[in-house]
Amino acid sequence: MSSLADLETPCALLEETRMERAIARMQQRMDALGVALRPHVKTAKCVEVAGRQRAAGARGITVSTLKEAGEFFAAGVDDILYAVGLAPQKIGPAFDLVRRGARLKVVVDSMPAAQALAEAAHREGVRIEALIEVDSDGHRAGVPPDSPLLLEIGRTLHRANGGAGLLAGVMTHCGASYECRGEAALVAMAEQERARCVAAAERLRAAGLPCPVVSVGSTPTALFAARLPGVTEVRAGVYVFYDLVMAGLGVCAPDDIALTVLSTVIGHQRDKGWVLTDGGWMAMSRDRGTQAQPLDQGYGLVCSEAGEVLGDWIVNQANQEHGIVEHRGGVAGAGDVVARFPIGTRLRVLPNHACATAAQHAGYVVVDGASVKARWPRFNGW
Repeated sequence: MSSLADLETPCALLEETRMERAIARMQQRMDALGVALRPHVKTAKCVEVAGRQRAAGARGITVSTLKEAGEFFAAGVDDILYAVGLAPQKIGPAFDLVRRGARLKVVVDSMPAAQALAEAAHREGVRIEALIEVDSDGHRAGVPPDSPLLLEIGRTLHRANGGAGLLAGVMTHCGASYECRGEAALVAMAEQERARCVAAAERLRAAGLPCPVVSVGSTPTALFAARLPGVTEVRAGVYVFYDLVMAGLGVCAPDDIALTVLSTVIGHQRDKGWVLTDGGWMAMSRDRGTQAQPLDQGYGLVCSEAGEVLGDWIVNQANQEHGIVEHRGGVAGAGDVVARFPIGTRLRVLPNHACATAAQHAGYVVVDGASVKARWPRFNGW
């Protein structure tokens, strides 16, 4: 077992104890609400992390790329939801996974996409389940739950394959939950997500169409939902690591965030109150998700090498390979940065968006305090 002092920087650290606590919290919440948890593995893109989620009770996984689907299927996970609108050129690779034995579900939210899938399934004799994406918040993709288009897509999918049908249900993602402020707003948004997706399912059933799956989810709505009648499963992803956006929403505390980037002090600009590190945006990502929140955390909140938050120090600017650490109070609050952060000092930085920061790295150094326990690979690509 090595230590942090042996690591080259920048690198992504994963606090295993914090991650396990987050996994248990989400699973216990879903169990209490009586729904299945289908975690979104796009945050970690790591077989070992997903294995911990499944061991805790998760059923199936959600992916954002067919690369993820293939990697996890090769690792023994066969119940997979590809939760991104299915582009025509992705139909072939999706069918290949089904032919190899994957229980893959795909998502459509338009007639052209539904028709292309139905025609390809008929032509190639493939039975693949499809969910209709429902727009529950005006945030991104999906069909409004009261739109005639919902039934048109449903009928197209149901009639496919000579009546064998592809329609498996509905799904939604309430991305607007990331814009909520306060517990009451999050509770209300969770109920809006549930009610609108369930309403879509009820419309399909009333039209004589099957709708066994009602899938909702985001980390904030999953943890703040008061009740989930009519829902069969919840998808959430970033909870496995948490991040500063989640902390800004009140979903977690900074001390709950399992992912940090270890960096090294490489220089100073004493007159400006700057501390220069080797953790630029190539290590942190360019995500500035907290910029829209009451407390802007720059490119990340700075911690000691041991993981303790250092008050008001943030990575306020970032170049490709340089992070510029500053005090929120500016030069007046910084003091003597050379004395406080000597060359070679190791700092951990909490990320704004765990998914984006993790994507900058080839793997995770799994740690327990100052001890390195393991190295877990992750994968990128589409």
